[in-house]
Amino acid sequence: MGTKVADLLDSLASAGPRVLLAVVVVVVGYLVSRGLRWVLHRLLAPRHTPSFAAVMSKLAGWVLLFLAVMAAIVVVFPSVEPVNMLAGLGFFSVAAGFAFQDILENLLSGLLLVLRQPFRSGDQITVGEVSGTVQAITIRETRLKTFDGQLVLVPNRDVYKAVITVSTHFASRRISVVVGIAYENDPAEACRVIRAALGEGLPLLDDTPAPEAVVTRLGVSTVDIEARFWCGPDQHDVVLAVDAATRAVKAALDEAGIEMPADIVVLQATPSLRAAISGEAEVTPGGGVRARPA
Repeated sequence: MGTKVADLLDSLASAGPRVLLAVVVVVVGYLVSRGLRWVLHRLLAPRHTPSFAAVMSKLAGWVLLFLAVMAAIVVVFPSVEPVNMLAGLGFFSVAAGFAFQDILENLLSGLLLVLRQPFRSGDQITVGEVSGTVQAITIRETRLKTFDGQLVLVPNRDVYKAVITVSTHFASRRISVVVGIAYENDPAEACRVIRAALGEGLPLLDDTPAPEAVVTRLGVSTVDIEARFWCGPDQHDVVLAVDAATRAVKAALDEAGIEMPADIVVLQATPSLRAAISGEAEVTPGGGVRARPA
């Protein structure tokens, strides 16, 4: 028993310098990885988006730290050959892939989003039922600030698989406002009045392409005209442009004497209503009619 304890102590004593060296290797690797992340971020930030610089610098730092840990393992266990380490690493990768499938999927999706850059920080996008301004694309999620000031974290895999609408990709976008006029009015004249109202130098509306007004539907009580115009893509600019266009169109139609009626509802008297008004019969709780008792 004493011999075994002595042998164990001798083994620990002989391995002590290797363990200490391995710790030094890991610490130095960590410090160098942090420095590499800082340098890469400074180099990539002026040429790429902030999300691209942050993700790429983090990945490079993680790779360097991983190599430092592998080197430390070799130092502690000199009998371990690199080929055996690679084989064990392959098995570990497969096991980790099954165990951390969601994390790895988000990581890969985030990397593809950063490389492809379908949108950038500051763009206003719609992903599924969420709309907002892109704050950043991280390793795990895409951060959106909604238009009412809330932070929404969308997993990168959901963003990559979803249909994405980038509202601010182009310099302008087309907006439509529907106006209903009475059947007694001339639709051609109404369209002319609407086009003139939208083309009178409203500051939030673009002059090119020119505003349009087209008849789109014959409703129950109105002839529906769709007023189309172009404005800036920002959501706040769109709201203000719709407000200005709607007020200008209403004022122009009122001045031209063109009526914008409310929905017309036709009421038809039922037998129970006629009986209740005339008093000739009784109305049952269920809405039926029965003769009054003699």
